[in-house]
Amino acid sequence: MRGSIYKKKRKLPDGSVEELPNWYVQYCFNGKVFKESSHSEKLKDAEDLLNRRISEMQTGKLAGSRADRTKVAELLQALLANYRINRAAWLTNAAEPTVTKRLMPFFGDFRANDLSSAVVDRYKEERIEAGAANATINRELAMLRRAYNLGLRSTPPKVTRMPYFEPLKEDNVRKGFFEHEEFLKVRQHLPADIQPVVTFAYYTGCRKGEILSLRWDQVDVERGIVRLEAGETKNDQARLIPLVPELREILAARKTHRDQSCPDCTLVFFRDGGKPIKDFRASWEKGCEEAGVPRKLVHDMRRTGVRNLVRAGVPEAVAMRISGHKTRSVFERYNIVNEADLMEAAKKLALYTCPIAPKLPHQEEQAERS
Repeated sequence: MRGSIYKKKRKLPDGSVEELPNWYVQYCFNGKVFKESSHSEKLKDAEDLLNRRISEMQTGKLAGSRADRTKVAELLQALLANYRINRAAWLTNAAEPTVTKRLMPFFGDFRANDLSSAVVDRYKEERIEAGAANATINRELAMLRRAYNLGLRSTPPKVTRMPYFEPLKEDNVRKGFFEHEEFLKVRQHLPADIQPVVTFAYYTGCRKGEILSLRWDQVDVERGIVRLEAGETKNDQARLIPLVPELREILAARKTHRDQSCPDCTLVFFRDGGKPIKDFRASWEKGCEEAGVPRKLVHDMRRTGVRNLVRAGVPEAVAMRISGHKTRSVFERYNIVNEADLMEAAKKLALYTCPIAPKLPHQEEQAERS
């Protein structure tokens, strides 16, 4: 075998020597010695890597094509560039923290063609131990899968194979929503610059990223319409969103405030000085606690907006266009039924099956006496 497997060692301050956990491989090709980490503490992973390199040497493919040299970091950078090119601003803002803080540190140094399902499983284990929800992990790995798909379709291809991404089981039952009184309580405990954001979410069911990236050139206050262009939404579909009177008043007030304080600001929702609103989880959680409705999510406003549209009698096809749901299956998960809905259904059923309630014997006797 033209290669070896070993572990690195390092000297400690007390003079002792410590063996590092990961296995490394060493091999010689065209008179040059290569050393490479298996990124694994398992000897079997290192043996597989070395055997793969020996096979590549025998077929002349070792470090040959561009795809052989591409690292996962390059695929992830290309993913963010793709979002920016397609002007998916809200998606870029959502994806960038995940890519830079989660995916890049763990996967970035791997050669893209070498990434295995075992490595992906290790990532899942680490994120689960850190307390991340299964749905969060799945969304993170979906970005990595998207990066690989872009690499496969590029010319020339940046990668020739993709590891298998087995999704974790999720609980897709959407339970969170706001009654109107709860919404009013939470809103009054939020900072002044966040109140218009959650009000817009409550009445329209729009995603938080779509709201925070909303620009004035998309708003027609006089006609009471907001336009979301294709490429600015999650499903790349353009949408027209009608504004209720309260939202028209709020946006008119926002425009007056913008004109007076920061006329060059293009964003509808901003902080003092025209700075963009990127994250308000801390103030949101504090507001919910003070309002007496803890453990609520900002995304619950989206679910509530969908349910309110349906309750108001808006046809489901129209409600889906407003909220931006592309498939009915996903829309149904947001159209939540609560106890009040069920009680109202019971009343309607009673009126239909028995419109005139029969009088009991003692009621008839009382009627005769009178």
